Amino acid sequence: MDILRIGHRGSKGYVAENTLESINHAILLGVDGIEIDVFKCLSGELVLSHENNLKRLTGKSGQLEKLTLGELKKFLVVGKYKIPTLTDVLKTIETPLFVNIELKGLNTAQATSKIITNLSKSTSWRLENFIISSFNWNELEQFRSIDKNTPVGVLLSNSMSINEAIEFGKKINAQAIHPNFKLLNEKTVKKIKNNGFKIYTWTVNSKDDINCMKKFKVDGIISDFPDKI
Repeated sequence: MDILRIGHRGSKGYVAENTLESINHAILLGVDGIEIDVFKCLSGELVLSHENNLKRLTGKSGQLEKLTLGELKKFLVVGKYKIPTLTDVLKTIETPLFVNIELKGLNTAQATSKIITNLSKSTSWRLENFIISSFNWNELEQFRSIDKNTPVGVLLSNSMSINEAIEFGKKINAQAIHPNFKLLNEKTVKKIKNNGFKIYTWTVNSKDDINCMKKFKVDGIISDFPDKI
């Protein structure tokens, strides 16, 4: 069984997260897929960022959702990289691969669906290339209500319930469960798979943990160091 090697926020362990440069580096490493995070900025575009507060990565105070795309151009990730839009990222990738888009911000479901649907009609991208995930299950439910075709994955941290995730996944016709790797053991993996879901687990960085996930035969491993998988 082939386990997908998925670069976390591009290749976060090597190049600043959620940047074009980080994504391109992941592709150079030979990943099967990437995981990225999106927020909607004030002017309506979807941009890549793990959090609304820009301080950690840019050193400058600002709330992404309260800034236009033009204003965001003044912010540089680690003083070096531009904050990219989702459209720019997907159009820059020459050969479509597996892309896990995590809906981080509010009101990102509809815009995400529109972008990937339009791309699937006009380029070599297909809806099957994507899986949409989120910790915000309301946002996932909204996505599924407007998009019946794109694969969806239910995200859960190590403080959340696998049983609840399975129940919710069935409710919205999700294709996968995305658990923190610490939640997984032979029993929980079997339970998820017996309920018909794939497993994409995060964020698995040590060799021992990667080997453990391989032993459990998860479907994909999300890692800051995808070349270690």
